[in-house]
Amino acid sequence: MRDYIRLAGILFFVCAIAAAALGFTNSATYDRIQEQQVIASAEAKKAVLPDAEEFENLDEAALTEIKSNTKYNYITEIYVAKAAGNVIGYAIQVAPKGYGGEVEVVVGITNDGNIQGIKVGNNSETPGLGKKAATADFQDQYVGATWESPIDVIKNATPKGNEIAAISGATITSRAVTDGVNQALEAARELSGK
Repeated sequence: MRDYIRLAGILFFVCAIAAAALGFTNSATYDRIQEQQVIASAEAKKAVLPDAEEFENLDEAALTEIKSNTKYNYITEIYVAKAAGNVIGYAIQVAPKGYGGEVEVVVGITNDGNIQGIKVGNNSETPGLGKKAATADFQDQYVGATWESPIDVIKNATPKGNEIAAISGATITSRAVTDGVNQALEAARELSGK
């Protein structure tokens, strides 16, 4: 019995030291991690709307109203893209549920309803399958799609119009990204009043 108590005490001591070390490391790196996330977000917005000179957060009241609508359950952030002081479009961040969890996607949509680009960011999708959503080959399929009709995912044919080809073996991820992009298109349409 004494040995169990001694072993439990040693285990408790080791766990306490490990927890303290992890806590210290987290607090020491927190600011740097936040800074990297801000840089990655700025790069993603610029990648999807390269003509924009600045991005402003959408008015908090308007964002709250959009997020309260259940048809926009994937939208996390909306930025108004401006050039020469004029609104040229929207960079909308969505987080649809993929196979391995949320897939962060930033969608760049012009005022006339065209997708200029999408950028797939953090995700827990399967390496070699769902992770291919972050490749240019997959993302470039969305460029030029419009809000006139929803984007569809097809599996075994050549895409045309508002269609994209699913990633082989990762249809769930392909559909998740597309669902997020469709929500972004509809929100941009609503924001532009068209």
